[in-house]
Amino acid sequence: MIPYEITWGGRLKSDIEMYVFETISILINLLLFSILLIKGRYVKEYLSMKVVDIILWIFIILFGLNTIGNILAETIFEKFFTLLTLAFAMLLWIILNKDKNRAHN
Repeated sequence: MIPYEITWGGRLKSDIEMYVFETISILINLLLFSILLIKGRYVKEYLSMKVVDIILWIFIILFGLNTIGNILAETIFEKFFTLLTLAFAMLLWIILNKDKNRAHN
């Protein structure tokens, strides 16, 4: 639907590269989704909460770097995603600090 030339910073040069990058992207999103389910205690905790928190911090860093990359993007289409990646980073920050706020109250 969306031409691959205007995504991934314009780095993709073929359909094969797009399929590889998008497959990796989907797998990473599934990882984030499963980690959030564990954090919310919606599924059995097969990782310790400390590991879950570390993974979420890594995602905050990735979303932060992605936000910077989107700001510096060449196309308006990718610049638009600055708001989305910044929102994701902020929401993860809130999720991670929610437990700390409960402990202080």
